[in-house]
Amino acid sequence: MYGNLIKPFTESAKNFEKRDCYSIIENYINEKIEDKVCVVYGLRRTGKTTLIKQIILSFSDEQKSKTAYIKGTVNDTIAALNNDIKQLRDSGFKYLFIDEVTLLEDFIESSSLFSDVYAAQGIKIILSGTDSLGFHFAINDELYDRAIMIHTTYIPFKEHSRLLGINDIDEYIRYGGTLKAGELDFENREVNAKDASFRDDESTRHYIDTAICSNIQHSLECFKDGRYFRHLKTLYEENELTNAINRIIESMNHDFTVKIITETFKSHDLRSASQMLRTEKDKTKRTSALDEIDTAQILTTLKKILSIKEKEEQKIGITQIHIEEIKEYLKSLDLIEKTNIETRFADKPSLNASEEYYIFTQPGMRFCQAQALIYSLLKDPQIDGLDSETKDLIESKITEDVQGRMLEDIVMLETRKSFAKKWNEKRRAFKLRFADGEFDMIIVNPENKSYEIYKVKHTKKKVREAIQKSR
Repeated sequence: MYGNLIKPFTESAKNFEKRDCYSIIENYINEKIEDKVCVVYGLRRTGKTTLIKQIILSFSDEQKSKTAYIKGTVNDTIAALNNDIKQLRDSGFKYLFIDEVTLLEDFIESSSLFSDVYAAQGIKIILSGTDSLGFHFAINDELYDRAIMIHTTYIPFKEHSRLLGINDIDEYIRYGGTLKAGELDFENREVNAKDASFRDDESTRHYIDTAICSNIQHSLECFKDGRYFRHLKTLYEENELTNAINRIIESMNHDFTVKIITETFKSHDLRSASQMLRTEKDKTKRTSALDEIDTAQILTTLKKILSIKEKEEQKIGITQIHIEEIKEYLKSLDLIEKTNIETRFADKPSLNASEEYYIFTQPGMRFCQAQALIYSLLKDPQIDGLDSETKDLIESKITEDVQGRMLEDIVMLETRKSFAKKWNEKRRAFKLRFADGEFDMIIVNPENKSYEIYKVKHTKKKVREAIQKSR
């Protein structure tokens, strides 16, 4: 698209707020930067195409007359695209936006064409695509040191709130991770939930399959003849790679071990809720309902909802190296952030240890999988036979527990991300466990040898009991 077609193409982004990363692409366009392209990449529904439209909207009429937008397809090739760019260059075009460029099978190994040839000639080239892993490979290979990177996948709460006009952390927990709902009226919860990426288990599974699993598999297929499948090749050939990725995503905030992937699927949320209901301070609300239900049947229902294969159903055994390789690719997609849970012994410091802990950066996806558990519980005949008040209590307790733990992750993730943005920031944040409890977050400042301790609670008021216990 170019000329008169550009204006109607960009109109849909006219009233949208801009992502925080907008200034990066703006600087690339306006500053004298040679031999480099600008790469806008991230998972679906995180604002990539909107960013492109907003930049074009900001152009003067003269700039727009020298602007072209190209959208790639799986049937295109770098050779055909190269011919098009030559014609555009010879016609005086100075701004090229190439969307979905990762769909071209030979993109990764030919991507230096854009920087070394056309960007070097003074053309501003913005590449965009949903195959984040493909860009990751290209940047570490052909585009090494030749690209300005803009990654859109991670959307912090503050930015999510500004873009969508909401200030509700629970809304972020339920739907956070994508911006699809930004096109709707957030006051209308029914409409919002209907169109959100993570509105139910079906939409979440579809998103995981199309935005994450397909992303990984397409990039691995296209890069160096599939050599980077490595040990995942057998899983891919047996059509079990998607199952393995889904299994890991569901267990993301728990131990990344072979046992979690291969053992009979167990729900961490269910065990936690059972304990909470048994020890409820209000005796009128205390119940052992979750201890008396048929857990095996509930987990079977949950398995069907999440389409999880058991160990005996898998043709290929999932090993630790499979898990590590999948983790590596999920990290490249900016889906997981590694942090630490540290254990301290007052009398035996030599035994102090640090445990890896992974936070999932798209909260809506994790919450939706927890909702699938709640759904399976409520459909169980034993639960269904309880009075409505007890059922409501069970549902609210599980939801509250999930939201509380997710809130801890969100606070930790955003704190660590904010430190990472500051080059001279030496502070670090982590969770600390000790003999009779834990601190949800400790921030250590090595420069003045100070620390801050935080208790994170999903509540509207201060919880004095929690503060006293921490002391």
